[in-house]
Parts: sequence; structure tokens; C-alpha cells
Amino acid sequence: MLEDVKAYENFEQASKAVLSFLQQRLGLRLWMVTRTDNQEWVVLNIEDNFYQIQAGAVFKWSDSFCSRMAQGLAPRIAPDVSQHPVYLQAPIAQQIQIGAYVGVPLVDKHGLLFGTLCAIDPQPQSQTIESELPLVELCARLLMTILESDMQKVEAQRHAERADQDALKDGLTALYNRRAWDNLLMKEELRCAQYGYNAAVIVVDLDLLKHINDKQGHIAGDNLLQNTAKHLNEAVLSHDIVARIGGDEFVILLVEADEERAKQTVHNISQLLQAASIEASIGYDIRHPMYGIIHAWNHADRKMYNQKISKRRVEIPKPQEPDYFL
Repeated sequence: MLEDVKAYENFEQASKAVLSFLQQRLGLRLWMVTRTDNQEWVVLNIEDNFYQIQAGAVFKWSDSFCSRMAQGLAPRIAPDVSQHPVYLQAPIAQQIQIGAYVGVPLVDKHGLLFGTLCAIDPQPQSQTIESELPLVELCARLLMTILESDMQKVEAQRHAERADQDALKDGLTALYNRRAWDNLLMKEELRCAQYGYNAAVIVVDLDLLKHINDKQGHIAGDNLLQNTAKHLNEAVLSHDIVARIGGDEFVILLVEADEERAKQTVHNISQLLQAASIEASIGYDIRHPMYGIIHAWNHADRKMYNQKISKRRVEIPKPQEPDYFL
């Protein structure tokens, strides 16, 4: 029937089908599609009949067999891992029972490592599985081809989502409001979980808005908010999300951002605000695959608040107040 050969809708569906097929074909009890980024090794999709590992689990990349395989230090198929000292020395071998291993890198069109297609079994396997390496490598290349197509669709989806939320913008700053922020945040969380994306949340809270409103009037306060919004937009990339979710509170989602970009963006924001004589408290956190973006947002907000409290404890002579009517 035609339904038996219809195309998969996305990378996730294709990954699950490949894992099921390879498990039936080669017989190892655990098969995974993973993503690696610096220190973390994230399970995106899995077929597991023994180890009780679930999608979303996070391990240390340097502990894994796959990190050694990807460096070319050991074979992609090891029917009996006891014959390969490099695998035996990996920390993961001390943590769980592994008798056989299969792994191939998932590499994008730029030659960058995305993750791995891999399998393990508690028992050594027949040497005949070595002949299946071309098939496993073909599956890996096909998955990456589907992933590249998905990435193009994701960019189109983001543009459409932003357009849908344009009606939900703050009238004063032209940034997204709280409702739009919540909507866009949840859509990015789904993509992070599906593709193993990184993301970071930055919280910026103005220190002197109430003081400016009281001393110089609300027009000056409005000018302060507008200037802050302008500088926040200058510090981020076009696909990042900037929102004003409270009177003096701004939030930013850095899409597909790692720790390095998050730190650099926070630095850039601090420099821009300081140059404009805008005082603010800033906190940021990186999304962890096991906890999600909301958890990162809560942590970023807590760090911002702690910075604000620490400023209040230290008595520093106030600089001359900038005139926000100018």
C-alpha cells in the first residue's frame, strides 16, 4: 500500500524509524540518535530494550565511546569491546555493562559534528556485524540530509511565528509583550527538545525607572524604556527574541546559543547600557536539556535579582543623573 512507503515528516520520525530498523537488523539492544555540544551528550531519540535510558537523557561527552570513535581512536563497530583498550578506558565502560558497540558520526554539510548514530549491547556480538558498517553509515548520511531540510523549514517557521506575534507587541518599545514571549518561548522549547538546540535566557531589569519617573516624570521614564529596548536589539541576532514583560523588566531568548555567545551578549548589553548611562541588573542562564527553557529563565531571573540586591548593599555615591528628556 502507498501508506507503507510515505515520506517521514521530519528528522524525529525518520530517526525513530532508522533506530527501529537497525535494531531489528543488527540486534543490539540499545540504539540512539544523539547530539553533542562541548561537554554534553544528549539523547534525542532512542530504542532501548535493556538499559532503561530515555530520550532527553544527558551524559558527559568525554565519557562516551562515541567521543573516541569520532576522533578516530577506535573502530566504528566493535563486536567485542574488550578487544579495544581505548573503549575499555572510557568512563562509561565503568558505569554500565557494554559488550558490543556500533557508532558513526552525524556530520552536517559544513563538516561539523552534530552528534552520533550509535548502539550498545551488554554482550559481545558476532563479528558479522562489521559487514553492516556501510548500511549504518548510509543511514547516518540520510538522517543528516533530512535534518538539513528540517533546518530550512525551522527558519521559515520562525519567521512565520514572529509575524503571527507582531500584533502582540508593546506599544512603547515595539518589543514583544509577555503573551508573545510566552508563545514564542514554548515553540523554541519544542525545537530545542526535538533537535538538541542550545538556548540562553537573559533577564534585564532597570535599576532607576521608578526614580526617573518620580524625579523627571513619565515621559523621561518612557524615553529610558525606549532607549533600553533599542540597545537590547542592537546586542542580539535577528532570530533572537527580545521582549518587555513588565514595567522595567526585559527578557531575551538567544536562539541556538551556547555559553560563549551568552556571555558575549551579556557583555555587549552591559557595555551598550553603560555607554548610554542606563543602570540595570542582568542575569542569564543556559538551557539544560533535562530542565528546559523555563528553568533557565527562572535561574536567570534569580541571578538578576541577586545582582540587584548586591547593589543595594554596597553604598556607592550616585553619579549625576542623566536627563532622559534629552
